[in-house]
Amino acid sequence: MRIRSGTINTQTSGLMPGIVQANIAILPHAWAEDFVRYCRLNPRACPLISVARSGEYMLEDLGDGIDIRTDLPRYQVFREGEPVDDPTDIIDIWQDDFVTFVIGCSFSVEEVLLQAGIPLRHRKFGQDVSIFRTTIPTAPYGPFGGPVVVSMRPFSRINADRAIKITSRYPKMHGAPIHAGDPSEIGISDLDAPQWGVRTPMEPDDVPLFWACGVTPQAALAQARLPIAITHKPSHMLITDKLVAEYALG
Repeated sequence: MRIRSGTINTQTSGLMPGIVQANIAILPHAWAEDFVRYCRLNPRACPLISVARSGEYMLEDLGDGIDIRTDLPRYQVFREGEPVDDPTDIIDIWQDDFVTFVIGCSFSVEEVLLQAGIPLRHRKFGQDVSIFRTTIPTAPYGPFGGPVVVSMRPFSRINADRAIKITSRYPKMHGAPIHAGDPSEIGISDLDAPQWGVRTPMEPDDVPLFWACGVTPQAALAQARLPIAITHKPSHMLITDKLVAEYALG
């Protein structure tokens, strides 16, 4: 309700510990089947949690009274592949043929790492994660394709190994990192210059871990150049009523 009222319109890392946060993609029904197949071909970057019916904006399977038109801190509106606006609601541009895709987010497992005694640098400084475009291609389908986008979190070597094991239990939240160590191996030239989010301070012995990120489908939507598509603004997630524990593997 605070997000819906506009009281909260900032990034959501650290909000509602233990609760599932999700990436959002909304596009016209004509392209929905292709986008489903794109997500299924790229489950690390686009782990589907839910797909709404055409025109449905109340997401009752994810929580009591969730209205996808109002319940993100900020949205990102694309027209012909270009971001043109970042409103706090999309009531005025909602279309009856829109299909909403709900995609897992690594923010959901941050509290699991903290509870295991693994510190998170960006949380220590109260800031957003660093997000980078890589040179790893996604598997294309229809008009959708483009690079894998990753979020980066640095750890000591011991904690990096533990973080990999813990997050591997949550495939619907991107699972384990897709890369550890040298960022140049995945096409990232400068960890101090993320394309989204902010720079994360690094320490000399850090091992950077890179998780597939829900900004990946935004890159795919931009490449597809649809007449209109809507996503969350990077790091401004949908907070559901679902418990992270429900999605853990045994």
